[in-house]
Amino acid sequence: MTASCREARDDSTLPPAAVPYPMSDAFHGRPARTAVVVAHPDDECLWLSALLAASDRIVFCFGAPFERPRMAAARRQAVAALPLPRLTDLQIPESGAGFSVDWAKAQPTSAGIEITEPGPRARYEANHSRLLEQLRPVLTGYSDVCTHNPWGEYGHTEHIQVYRAVAALQAELGYTIWFSNYVAAANWSFARRLGRQPCWARRLTVEPDRDTARRLMRIYQRHGAWTWTRFHRWPAHETLYAQPPAGSPEPWSSLAGEWLLDIAGLRWWPPPWRAARRYLD
Repeated sequence: MTASCREARDDSTLPPAAVPYPMSDAFHGRPARTAVVVAHPDDECLWLSALLAASDRIVFCFGAPFERPRMAAARRQAVAALPLPRLTDLQIPESGAGFSVDWAKAQPTSAGIEITEPGPRARYEANHSRLLEQLRPVLTGYSDVCTHNPWGEYGHTEHIQVYRAVAALQAELGYTIWFSNYVAAANWSFARRLGRQPCWARRLTVEPDRDTARRLMRIYQRHGAWTWTRFHRWPAHETLYAQPPAGSPEPWSSLAGEWLLDIAGLRWWPPPWRAARRYLD
């Protein structure tokens, strides 16, 4: 993989695969089960909508935004109104780390990614320990855990942290991790750097569940808790990558030759129209 990339419109003709449930055929002699784990309410419908309908559990990790009490109240009301009967809401207060990252020198850490500001960094690192403690019993017994990608989609530090926490528990709990292929211009070099290493063993091309995603979006908007643009356009297809646990015989590959979905191109409005895909070469 080189430092260059090619961009193209989201015109993939790959047919979407029906997401197989269970995604793993066997799990320690027990029925396979799938969990979706996201950092914040509304992440589930933005990045992993294809997995919601048939998942056995949906987990929100963070609750109250840092020093934003009105948004915290709006989020609680929205979550209470969601038609997600298999929902677990951990309600860990956000760290406020947000985008406190120097992307030119960004480095992964055990807690997620290196945070530039001391106060947010201390809260961020403390939250990593809380995530491990609270996710461990929630994810015990699951065969597949679908979560944020290693670069945090558009570079949100708490998305990266949730991925790292899920990955840290994998050896202990034995599940396969799945993540999607969204990225942004800001963290493109970081994603490319991570993608140089072998990071997936299986892939699925799936179609987002637009009906469910839009229904959830309207609930968040009604309660003032939608954190994303109202002009978001779900892609025709998205790719899920699997990271099986240690001991799996499956060979791993890098992301060289793979397409990532550029979130700036996934908008109905406003112009200018951006290419919706970035090619890693």
